[in-house]
Amino acid sequence: MKTRHWDRLGNGGISFTELGFGAAPLGNLYRAISEDEAHAVLTRAWGLGVRYFDTAPLYGLGLSETRLNRFLRDKPREEYVLSSKVGRLLEVCPPEERTGIGKFFDTPSRREVYDYTYDGVMRSLELSLERLGVDRIDILFAHDLDIFNHGSQEALDAKLSELMDGGYKALVELRDQGVIKAFGAGVNEWQPCQWMTERGDFDLFLLAGRYTLLEQEALDSFLPLARERGIGIIIGGPYNSGVLASGPKPGAFYNYDVAPQHILDRVARIEEVCNRNQVRMVDAAFQFPLRHPAIVSVIPGGQGVAEVEANLKAATAEIPAALWADLKSEGLMREDAPVEA
Repeated sequence: MKTRHWDRLGNGGISFTELGFGAAPLGNLYRAISEDEAHAVLTRAWGLGVRYFDTAPLYGLGLSETRLNRFLRDKPREEYVLSSKVGRLLEVCPPEERTGIGKFFDTPSRREVYDYTYDGVMRSLELSLERLGVDRIDILFAHDLDIFNHGSQEALDAKLSELMDGGYKALVELRDQGVIKAFGAGVNEWQPCQWMTERGDFDLFLLAGRYTLLEQEALDSFLPLARERGIGIIIGGPYNSGVLASGPKPGAFYNYDVAPQHILDRVARIEEVCNRNQVRMVDAAFQFPLRHPAIVSVIPGGQGVAEVEANLKAATAEIPAALWADLKSEGLMREDAPVEA
């Protein structure tokens, strides 16, 4: 498994496997899986060489973290990289009031409480350490600071202010004291990443779905700024919630919802160019982000062993340079998108 080393701070840094594991599906995202199925998925990922695992309290309302607990218990701590999130606390509630009904299945009865304050970050870390059963987490991401989750720019601005006035100070302290190696944010939009980069000393961002074979707007300003500052980028959602893996089928998912027709049409054009070059679109979709020098890892999820194996196949496929050239010539990829291996 190929790795990429990131060391912005000069403290030894972190080595990421290019293929990481996004553990949202272990929280019974979209469908329930058993404890043994979850363990089998993680075991296969480890066997294939994956050593970077990303999770969050939100994923299955604690379920993802507790399933990682079982798996990581006998793994040497120095052999893997672990990230989790802050910004949400989970409180007990009646089953009918739990967060994520219709999205997460068979989870504990908990509801999310957004909390980006100093105390909220410290408490979230403490609770994640208990659920994970580990003595340290390498990276903490402030979770879902975007309009997609908070509903409006005004609401997002309030949460960003809450983070910078409180939680940010906690994250800096934790990093400076060596409790964590790095911190950043895990979001669905690049604009808040740029806002935070311009106002704070952030190390890494987990950007879901916004620098992909389908979308490259982050090249306008954020990715050049990240490169200038030495900030590492982890790409979640490389298949834009599925449409770049499934193809433009009716009912295909884009950005956590059924893909609109204009997205299906664009994906169909991308797929046609891939077919012409004898490349599976899913392989191109996985490898495209890794062409950018700021990207340190790509973390698709996987609810089954076959999906994990498919992700490795995509990560190791040969992609001819002609594919990228054709996508650019047909206006399906930005001219300034890096494509060198």
